[in-house]
Parts: sequence; structure tokens; C-alpha cells
Amino acid sequence: MNPGPGGAQSGTVVRFPGRVPDQIGFAREELQKILDLYGRMVAAGEWRDYAMDFTKDCATFAAFRRTAERPQARIEKRPALRNRQGMWTLFGEHGQVLKRGHELSGVLAPMERRLVKAVDD
Repeated sequence: MNPGPGGAQSGTVVRFPGRVPDQIGFAREELQKILDLYGRMVAAGEWRDYAMDFTKDCATFAAFRRTAERPQARIEKRPALRNRQGMWTLFGEHGQVLKRGHELSGVLAPMERRLVKAVDD
């Protein structure tokens, strides 16, 4: 990429120093991993719908078996917890914490195992 004005590369977003973002979001690679799992769960007949929510504290991806019920799984990214137990959390259908961690792949592992089990059955 060619450097733009001030030597910054064009196409990159440079945050203004000291400015706090208005909302937390998923990076492209993170969303790709989540949607890849979602697509495979849809193909296995486990999930049928999803919702995303972005607030100033966290980004949430919720997967539903049916639209009118609680999410079967919820993946949350909370950067404020990055240096503690990890910014990624996987919640179950009843709100219980299934897995926490610093890496998204590790947090998605219980759902990956569930997918393998669903395909084998």
C-alpha cells in the first residue's frame, strides 16, 4: 500500500490518541472463525439463527436453535478482561460460563466438539 498523508498507510484506521472507541467489535478474522462455526452448526441442523450486539463494553454473538427462544450459545468479547481471565467467554443456553480464555479458538473448542458429536450421531 502506498503511504497516505502523514506517512500513514492508506486503508488503515489510525485511532486518534486518547480517544476511547464508541463500541467494541469483532476483527475480521474473529468474525470469520465464529461464522465458520455457525455455518457448520446450521448444516448439522443445530442452529438456525444468530444475533450480534455491540456495546461500549463488549461484542456479543448469539446463536439460536429457534428464533423465539434463548440463545443456545453466546460468545462474548470483553477487552477489559484481556489481562485477567481472558477477553473471550462462551456462555451456554442457561447463561452458565462454559469456557473463558485469551484465544478465540480455545473458547470455541467445546462447540467444535459438540459439532463433531452431532455429525457422528
